Amino acid sequence: MTSRLLVAMQFALMAIVVARASPANASLAGGVLLAASAFVGLWALAANRPGNFNIRPEPKEGGRLVTHGPYRWVRHPMYLAVLLFTAAFATAGDAWQWAALAALAAVLLAKARREERGMALAHPGYADYRARTRAIVPFIL
Repeated sequence: MTSRLLVAMQFALMAIVVARASPANASLAGGVLLAASAFVGLWALAANRPGNFNIRPEPKEGGRLVTHGPYRWVRHPMYLAVLLFTAAFATAGDAWQWAALAALAAVLLAKARREERGMALAHPGYADYRARTRAIVPFIL
């Protein structure tokens, strides 16, 4: 799969989950997930310098390896933020939303694998960083 296709799939699956959400079914759990998503996403953006962030799963030319902030705990905190955001809407939804969320997780894992191949080539210290840091979910995955 190409990078652009993975990004398109990511946004399409997110749109499915969000569009099908019912405000009448909003829950405290959804609110907590939404707040956690915002926290992780903003923290990741703050840890990255402008111009270092890329929505496609390839390292930016001249980019640097970020290992502080949320990157200390996970290699892909923006993917975590996307999953938390989408899960917040799935809590107010149906089985189709949960299926789309599972598909989104698979797409983000594929993006992460593709990105990591490029990061290993672009940054000599990436293998060590990868060995000590989880991919997307702290302490788990």
